[in-house]
Amino acid sequence: MSDHIVLTSHARRDKPAEPIHWGAVSAAERGPVIASLTNPAQRNVIGTHSGAYAVYRALAVASGKLQRDHRADLTDTAPAESIGPHPQWSDPDKIVSLDPWGHLVSSAFADRIAAGIDIRPSIAVTRAHINMPELMGAITAGRLKPDGHILHANGDVRVTKAAIDPVWYLPGLARRFDIKESMLRRSLFEQTSGMFPELVTRPDLKVFLPPIGGMTLYFFGDVGQLGKPETKVACRVHDECNGSDVFGSDICTCRPYLAHGIEVCIEMAQQGGVGLVVYNRKEGRALGEVTKFLVYNARKRQVGGDRAETYFARTECVAGVQDMRFQELMPDVFHWLGIKRIDRWASMSNMKHGALTAQGIEVVEQVAIPDALIPADARVEIDAKVAAGYFTSYTPPDAEELALAKGRGLDE
Repeated sequence: MSDHIVLTSHARRDKPAEPIHWGAVSAAERGPVIASLTNPAQRNVIGTHSGAYAVYRALAVASGKLQRDHRADLTDTAPAESIGPHPQWSDPDKIVSLDPWGHLVSSAFADRIAAGIDIRPSIAVTRAHINMPELMGAITAGRLKPDGHILHANGDVRVTKAAIDPVWYLPGLARRFDIKESMLRRSLFEQTSGMFPELVTRPDLKVFLPPIGGMTLYFFGDVGQLGKPETKVACRVHDECNGSDVFGSDICTCRPYLAHGIEVCIEMAQQGGVGLVVYNRKEGRALGEVTKFLVYNARKRQVGGDRAETYFARTECVAGVQDMRFQELMPDVFHWLGIKRIDRWASMSNMKHGALTAQGIEVVEQVAIPDALIPADARVEIDAKVAAGYFTSYTPPDAEELALAKGRGLDE
């Protein structure tokens, strides 16, 4: 334990020893992201590694389970697949919510790590097998055919996967949302109840590691083909829904659409392209699961029951806003992977589609969820989204049709 507490609530004049030049053409020129707690003098960012999990680290230190000065041994942790660099990495406005060099820390900054600077990866890349019962159903139905390499007869799928922690470049983030950086910093400071004073006292620190969840990528096929103009890409961008994704709750189409997206990705990989599932930790439209369950109760208890024409209104009544996922940041991961075109886009979201095209990423074909995969209780969700402008291959329902779909009652 240190002898005294060092506050960050007052401005400091000393500049970080390792400045960050966001958008530089190489890791060496850009500089490392250092959120060191073992040596605060080395820090050149606001916040700390591991997002929301930093609180658990604090508990581990407080309880004596973890030494506060522990430094990660990065031996043999290098990426299992090579990713980048791509030209987009050197454009400070293309990638603003993740560190494009975050998976290459152990090699790009080996000299600094050897010298004692506590630099840690914000991205890890490994290999795995995954399996979902729906894939066996697709094999049985003949929609998917095992090839013994990507897809096995037992439903196992070979994948590469990457975990990404958020790293926000504040000037670029402000430009993405067309707001002043000072307003962004102040809002982040105030809405986290002053958790990060450096947001307003250290304008020289331009990078922030927010205490939020990151994302996981699942690659199907040869990752090395990404970034090449001839490579066809299929993709599903999926925002976390624990109730459906893990436990199979049928009030929404999240798990069915995730399974369908994986099926589309496997097909593309078997045809020589690459499939990609981007899984974002944005539970309940980034409103959180507590808010989501409150909305479920409100929808099912309202006069007339759960119905499509009030689907978004009930969310706004509880949360004050319909959606806080802010898809404007979502395209960053495609820039990281060098992807400029998505040939098959397994999504009905107009917000996600608009965010991609605004960032210059072409979407060739948008693929809706097959009607047969929509659970009965989720018909309310689908009808509401289609009526609100979500992509669909069907004609949007009129007011009379919109009133037909009814979800189960709260006690059913």
